[in-house]
Amino acid sequence: MAGAVRRVGVAGRRARLTVRHRLCPTAWAADSVAGATAVAASLVALHATDAASVFLSVLARTRDGRVGTVERALYDDRALIRMLGMRRTVWVLDRDVAPIVQAACARAVAATQRKRLVAHLADSGVDEAAAWLADVEAATHAALAARGEAAATELAADEPRLRTRIAATGQNATARVLLQLAADGHIVRGRPRGSWTSTRYRWSPMTTWLGAPLAELAVEAAQIALAGHWLATFGPAPVSDLRWWAGWGIRETSRALAALDTVEVDLEGTPGLMLAEDADPVPAPEPAAALLPALDPTPMGWQERSWFLGPHGPALFDRTGNIGPTVWWDGRIVGGWAQRPDGEVAVRLLDDIGADGEKAVQAGAERLAGHLGEVRVTPRFRTPLERELST
Repeated sequence: MAGAVRRVGVAGRRARLTVRHRLCPTAWAADSVAGATAVAASLVALHATDAASVFLSVLARTRDGRVGTVERALYDDRALIRMLGMRRTVWVLDRDVAPIVQAACARAVAATQRKRLVAHLADSGVDEAAAWLADVEAATHAALAARGEAAATELAADEPRLRTRIAATGQNATARVLLQLAADGHIVRGRPRGSWTSTRYRWSPMTTWLGAPLAELAVEAAQIALAGHWLATFGPAPVSDLRWWAGWGIRETSRALAALDTVEVDLEGTPGLMLAEDADPVPAPEPAAALLPALDPTPMGWQERSWFLGPHGPALFDRTGNIGPTVWWDGRIVGGWAQRPDGEVAVRLLDDIGADGEKAVQAGAERLAGHLGEVRVTPRFRTPLERELST
């Protein structure tokens, strides 16, 4: 670790957030596959639990963006990949970051999931559950390779053992086996069966989808690389934020950071780190408004959010820590939004941001309504303000 302790205030952190996370027009990407990929890379990964959030996160950061462009990046050019990653969550990543996340996070998640699934299968009366699971996985993967792509129901028809009932959940094994194959990097979620807001995906073998398997990286090297990406995007920040975001323990986090050239910083009384090469201040851009979707990667990038969230957590988060749709102004959250049944994007400001700010937020709401068109979006995790505004 090099360099002296320096102070980075809230204003400096907000300036970095606004520019690095493309929340101002000067940082917006172009409406192209390359632009959509650049947005994902600039945020490390796009939170994909809600399918719509992937699209809205990209479009909020794109000049004249279109849903079709994001679809092309995901399903035609396949420059973006949907896969399991940090904290056992589904993310969308660019092809360069995907192997890093697979080795740094998904591999450990897959091992934990496998132990749990084997135990559940054994409790459900499956003899030699580990060997049974391996055999069913191989048969399922072979059936998928023969089809090229398939829905879960089609694969269950090809491999009837997928319909084995799991006592712990009361459901059959299909989804669990497919999730295991995906966590291990063997298969990938492809185009959904429905609109761009659907989460009913068809599956493909990873090698078929990408034309090659994911690159195999050593775990420690991948964790170092991922920590570097995170610090470049979310730093300066406390070490605890990285641990939470990546889902790592103290050992993995400390080891990864020790291999990077970092600088200690004082975040107004809280110790933090930043990359040594990234220590120069970021000039504050002109104040700008942004309307971000539920589970957007910006507010979900830190565990400690008071410096941009203020007192608005109870209105904008659900009880399990999932954030709803938010309104941003000048690098901080100032309100929330929701889509009503008639398509209107309703906004409520929780802070006084002045006439210019209100005008910019209204323009952002109109821009968002244009992106949504006839589509209606309801977040999977409902928050108090979103529920109130949506009625």
